[in-house]
Amino acid sequence: MPKILILRFSSIGDIVLTTPVVRCIKQQVPGAEVHYCTKQSFRGILEPNPYIDKVHTLGDSLNELVQQLQAENFDFVVDLHNNLRTRIIKTRLGKASKSFDKLNFEKWLMVNLKVNRLPDVHIVNRYLAAAEPLGIQDDGTGLDYFIPAADEVDINTLPEPFRQGYTAFAIGAQHYTKRLPTDRIIELCAQLQQPIILLGGKEDSIVGEQIAAHFRQSATSNQQATIIFNACGRYSLAGSASLVRQAQQVVSHDTGLMHIAAAFQKDIISVWGNTIPEFGMYPFRTRYKVLEVNGLPCRPCSKIGYSKCPRGHFKCMRNIDFNAIGQLPYKV
Repeated sequence: MPKILILRFSSIGDIVLTTPVVRCIKQQVPGAEVHYCTKQSFRGILEPNPYIDKVHTLGDSLNELVQQLQAENFDFVVDLHNNLRTRIIKTRLGKASKSFDKLNFEKWLMVNLKVNRLPDVHIVNRYLAAAEPLGIQDDGTGLDYFIPAADEVDINTLPEPFRQGYTAFAIGAQHYTKRLPTDRIIELCAQLQQPIILLGGKEDSIVGEQIAAHFRQSATSNQQATIIFNACGRYSLAGSASLVRQAQQVVSHDTGLMHIAAAFQKDIISVWGNTIPEFGMYPFRTRYKVLEVNGLPCRPCSKIGYSKCPRGHFKCMRNIDFNAIGQLPYKV
């Protein structure tokens, strides 16, 4: 029975994007025992996955983690993070392994010189390539996300206007330059003209309340088709995923909930600021539209993001044309 270790420490979206590798190994390698190593904070994403036999987590000590992994006596290591810590782990395990191609040089060229040498390949396919020595092939299926039964949200517990259907809007993002400013989120919500559930962590709850308050105030003075339920910080990640699963469509920045929405094959309106879909992390195998500003000489300014716009104007988010949503074709 071959024992396979998959390495990916973070983050939510990246881990969800590795799930085709997990599934293909488990289903295509006869008798495979699949282990996954990540950070402790992401254990909950992986434990419900039926294709994973055991989850290992990185705590305060890399040395302790290596000792635990050495005791497992793996046959092969699939490195889907490819950083210093995973290289240390592979060296100390001394097992056959392969790492995915991060395209660091190509991304550097795009960010710093605006020279596009990026291959037209989704990151999922680059993850799958790292497992090819095991004899696996792309199964043509999408992403996986498994919600424990206890975390499923009963739609009848939502405010009454949202029980007949809603759009889920993931308003958060790890970096400021990947998030629409609050006034622009309000503008986009008004454009959608439907019940909208705002999703995000506790750190997004204040912004969510500002958005909800705007539409409550507007409703007193005129007819508003947009109504808001601020669910930011009210649900666990799995609970938010349940609301995504039950949504009619999803609006999201370049963030983890966007990839969770793709796992449920939702129609997605994806909003891009300082990053670009060409980095290979657009919604995978689901219908989606892209809202972005093309032709900005400063974009992309980073492969990840910043705490503020380096140029001060934030045109990549400020200048997005929301009026074009209806005319934009869906991509797959």
